[in-house]
Amino acid sequence: MPAPASPAGLGLGIDAGGTGTRWALAAPGGAIVAEGRVAGLSALQMATAEGRDGVRATFAALAAEALVHGVPARVQAGLTGFGGEDELLQRWLADALHVEPHAVRFCSDMEIAYRASFAPGQGYLVYAGTGSIGAFVDADGRFHRAGGRGVILDDGGGGFWIAKEALRHIWRNEDERPGSWQQSPMARAVFDYVGGADWTFSRQFMYGQDRGAVGKLALAVAAAAEHDPVAAGILRTAGEELARLARALIQRFGPRPVAVSGRAAALHPTIVAALRAALPGVDVAQGTGDAHHAAARMALASDSNPSTTPT
Repeated sequence: MPAPASPAGLGLGIDAGGTGTRWALAAPGGAIVAEGRVAGLSALQMATAEGRDGVRATFAALAAEALVHGVPARVQAGLTGFGGEDELLQRWLADALHVEPHAVRFCSDMEIAYRASFAPGQGYLVYAGTGSIGAFVDADGRFHRAGGRGVILDDGGGGFWIAKEALRHIWRNEDERPGSWQQSPMARAVFDYVGGADWTFSRQFMYGQDRGAVGKLALAVAAAAEHDPVAAGILRTAGEELARLARALIQRFGPRPVAVSGRAAALHPTIVAALRAALPGVDVAQGTGDAHHAAARMALASDSNPSTTPT
């Protein structure tokens, strides 16, 4: 099938994360002319045949939406879990979009999230989605991290961590006082979300699906925070965990402003309030989260040059 006619010089930006993949098309000059959202996507999916099929299906769905508005001249894609191996990803996405592979560039999703808040060297990004990470792109374009080691090791303050902390607390209470969940607004909200109060529902929820789906349980925890002091305490601790990432970068590279973004950071005002309280004297702002817009404008830039593998 022939490619659709295209306005000249469109840049396509992609922000791919575990819970969703956002895309935007920017016209020359940087104005966003179209945007959308498809299923979540992670470089970690490339480890299995089923995961690779999922990547290609998501690329196809994204292309079907974006190509309605025209074929992009260049593409900048930020991908969670990306470690530098992009040849196959480039070819698949280029084929779906009817462009040459050299027009497609991949980088860490955190690089484009950073550039949605700062120019290189200007500040630190603390990002909390399913996981969490502190990011700094220095004036030479090098990417530096604090945290972001994955939900098994850490990722304190992210959605998966919030979900895990809530279920850990609930089931420890059930070990000691069976049935106590009925007096807990957080436990009732969590059990309603996972499907029931029997352990089999929690077990299937935690161990039977991907990390992005588990991380969405944080929505139920946040919804209970106004009525449950345990839920509120988990969210305060999440903010303190995110502040730790900023402190690590400040200690290594010196004082700079901090931007906080990501869906988990925006779950409840308690999270950012706790982060600010843990960083006295630091300028903290809540970012817009429009990383797909930043990626589209990076694609337009003639000197677009994604970072090397994050360090």
